Amino acid sequence: MFTPFAWSVITSFKTLPDSVKLTIIPQPFTLDAYTYIFTELDPPLPRLFLNSAIIATAVTITNVVLGSIAGYAFARLHFRFREVLFVIVLASLMIPDQLRLVPVYLILNTLGLTKGVLQYGGVILVLAISATSIFLMRQYFLSIPREIEEAARIDGAGYFATFWRVMLPLAGPALAAVAILQFQGTWNGYFWPYVILQKQDQYTVPVALSFFRLAGGLATNWPPLMAMVVMATIPVLVLYLFFQRYFVEGIAASGVKG
Repeated sequence: MFTPFAWSVITSFKTLPDSVKLTIIPQPFTLDAYTYIFTELDPPLPRLFLNSAIIATAVTITNVVLGSIAGYAFARLHFRFREVLFVIVLASLMIPDQLRLVPVYLILNTLGLTKGVLQYGGVILVLAISATSIFLMRQYFLSIPREIEEAARIDGAGYFATFWRVMLPLAGPALAAVAILQFQGTWNGYFWPYVILQKQDQYTVPVALSFFRLAGGLATNWPPLMAMVVMATIPVLVLYLFFQRYFVEGIAASGVKG
């Protein structure tokens, strides 16, 4: 699992002639690839990181907020067709993005979200909530004893107050799991940014990687290409290392009850 990433790191510090050799230690060791991707690419790497960070952060926030609200409703509220609606939410996981590409794009185009800076809004709107986020939050809320809610009700708290002041603070591990999954998935996402984002200065890192590899001059220029791969991996790796405990707790607790 670590070999491809390790080889990418090693290659990013090599020269182009040395990159085609099966050597572990770069000869010579150079930072030219990183200098190139930060200063000579068009658009430069900081711009690509900013685009990816804006979209990934916004999508993460919407999934955490909407996923927790919907998950709580499916777990604790009683309303007509609740189970049927939840099955429909889960069934949406079986619909590939390619199948709904045309209708979704037509809707976004009608709303004007496929032009200019509003293209960011189009990507965020498509990814604003996922069935996975709702499922994880529902399962975690089901694992919380009802006695805690009943105690809040006795104290006069309504549904929203119980959710906001009691249930949500207890759902920290599930919220962390949803945040990590969504940030990672959106940061690495390719399909919808590739479809909706039309200008190079609006590309996210994965779309730019594909562009530079196919048409941007890095097809066989391995050191800069590997340097981009390494830099694109670092944010997700750091996020997971800092929040892995909460991530594991959230995933484990979300599967306790069904």
